[in-house]
This record gives sequence, structure tokens and C-alpha cells, in this order.
Amino acid sequence: MAYLLDLGMRHELVLPRKARPGDRIAVLSPSFAAAGAFPAIHEQAMRRLAEVTGLVPVEYPTTREVGASAAARAADINAAFADPQVRGILAVIGGEDQITVVPHLDAGLALADPKPFLGTSDNTNLHHWLWGLGIASFYGGSSQVHLGPGPAVDDIHARSLRAALLTGERLEITDPGESEDVGVDWADPRALESFGEREPTQPWSWYGPRRSVTGATWGGCLEVIEWILTAGRFPFPAAVLDGGVLIIETSEELLPARDVGWIVRALGERGLLSAVDAVLVARPPVSDLTRRPDAADRAQLREQQRDTVAAVVQRYNPEAVVCVGVPFGHTRPQWILPHGGALTVDGAERRIFADYR
Repeated sequence: MAYLLDLGMRHELVLPRKARPGDRIAVLSPSFAAAGAFPAIHEQAMRRLAEVTGLVPVEYPTTREVGASAAARAADINAAFADPQVRGILAVIGGEDQITVVPHLDAGLALADPKPFLGTSDNTNLHHWLWGLGIASFYGGSSQVHLGPGPAVDDIHARSLRAALLTGERLEITDPGESEDVGVDWADPRALESFGEREPTQPWSWYGPRRSVTGATWGGCLEVIEWILTAGRFPFPAAVLDGGVLIIETSEELLPARDVGWIVRALGERGLLSAVDAVLVARPPVSDLTRRPDAADRAQLREQQRDTVAAVVQRYNPEAVVCVGVPFGHTRPQWILPHGGALTVDGAERRIFADYR
């Protein structure tokens, strides 16, 4: 099954087949090996991954190797694609240097046996590499953040994890009603049983015409998208995204709204904003383990980013349906979303649906 996008030639996005309970899932560290730095969190994540999905987690040489070379990490990715018994690939976490891993990847292996890949943040590099090959993936899923810490796996994460890996169903993306920017320090034993400081969420903000858009998704972490474009790794005309849905979010680096706006503006100048029919912007983290503004300041920081991004998108594409505040990025609970698959953004009914085929 595939979506076809018109590039003047046909660009197929293959939707990899689903796993079945009992199949193996590769658990990799394509960026930072948090599994090795904080093994107790990782081991709890592996138990929960098996419980939630019925899949068998399989680790590779660099899954727990902090400081592994880019070539060694790429070798694990290549090995996972080469193994016919592996039916899914999950990243432990993101990082900041996956851009150096991509040149070592074997496109032939991924094309010969496409598999669902799940990851967030720095894994935007891998998502875009796969997308360029014509392979859809799933944006989200970080075993070290969303499976290992806390008393349990969040319901919306578990549901979308199973949909992405196993069932391929269509789910409505909803607001869980609470959110945390950062959990308990993983070096603290309490991280195994306690969530971070959670606070009530606010209603999502909608902009643009009151119409419904269904399109293939493309995007990820804004900071990483900027690196990918700078490295020349999106060699496509903007028209490749015609009618699509742009999904963007910001990282734990806590960029000021002005800087976020500059990146989005660059996407506009590239023609990417005018190409899409809808834009989803994630609820941004505005605090971390060392910086925790008070509640009023946190709300203001989110509002500043919301207003900045919405204004830039509307400047380049006033016909786009825009929704800001959706929990799919660096906050928790987190929805995993299709990357290359279909998303429906209904500006009339104020609802969002994801197709996990």
C-alpha cells in the first residue's frame, strides 16, 4: 500500500507492513545511548514495551554504548533492516549528532525490507532519510522518555504505539488534559515510579479556514529540520508537499519564540509553507531540570511561540488550517503520529484523526 505524490515523476511512499505479537523489534540508539547511561530506566522500558505490544525487544551493540561512533550506530540500523525477523525499529531517544550517522546508512537494505521506524527529536534525520527513499514512518516513540520512566505508560502513547506497530487503525488525536515538560532526573531512583510535574493543558488554538484537510505528513523537530535543509538533504521541490500536512515541534533546548519564528520563516521562503494545506504545531516544552519558570511565565512562553508561529504560517499561507498545542513532540503524554502517512485536520469540527496504516 502506498501514497503517491506528484513530483513531475511519481514518488511512492511505501507503508511498511505491520508486526505481529511475538515478532522482534529492534531497539536502537541512533543518537545518544541513554540506555547505557541510565540502564534502570531502559530495562523498565523494555519490559513495558513487551507488555504493551507483545513484541520481543532486541538490542544491538551500540544500544547501550555511550559515545559509539556514527559508523557503528549506522551499522546497527543497517543490521536491523537486514534482519528479516525484525519487524519494527524503535529509537531509545534523540540526541544532537544523528546527522553524522546518515551518510553511513545503506539505502538498499531499507528499500529491500521496509519496516516501521519510530523515533522523535534528533531522529527527524532518520525520518527524512526514509521519506526521501519513499518509506513512511512514525514520528514519536522514545523508550527512554515515554516507556521507561514513571508509574505506567500513558494511555495515548500506548494506543498510538500499538496502532503504529501492530493494528494500523485510525485514531482520533485528543488532548490528554495534562502535560509535563520534563520527568524526574533519570539518575534518581524515583524516576522509575514517578511522573514529572504535570499541569493542566489548555485548549488547542485553531487558525485559518474552517475546512477539513486530509494529507500525507512531513516534518519533525524544527531545529533538526533546519540542519537537514542546511546539509542539502531535502533535494525536492516544495511542490512535493502539495496538499500535505506539516507537523512541527521544538526541543528541550527551549528556543525563544523569536528563534522558532525565524526557522518557520525560512520554511516559508523555501516554499514549504505555501505547499501544504494544514500545519500542526506541538505543545512546546518551556522548562527543564534546571529551568522552571513559574506557571504564569510558562503560559506566556507557550503563547509567545504559538502567536509567532501562527503569524508566520498565515503570512505565507492564509488558506492553511493550523492547529497549535497538539501533544506529539517533546512533552509527555505524547501521541505518535504518521510521518508520510495520512492525517486529517478538520478545522470545521476542530478534530484531528491519524491513519496508522
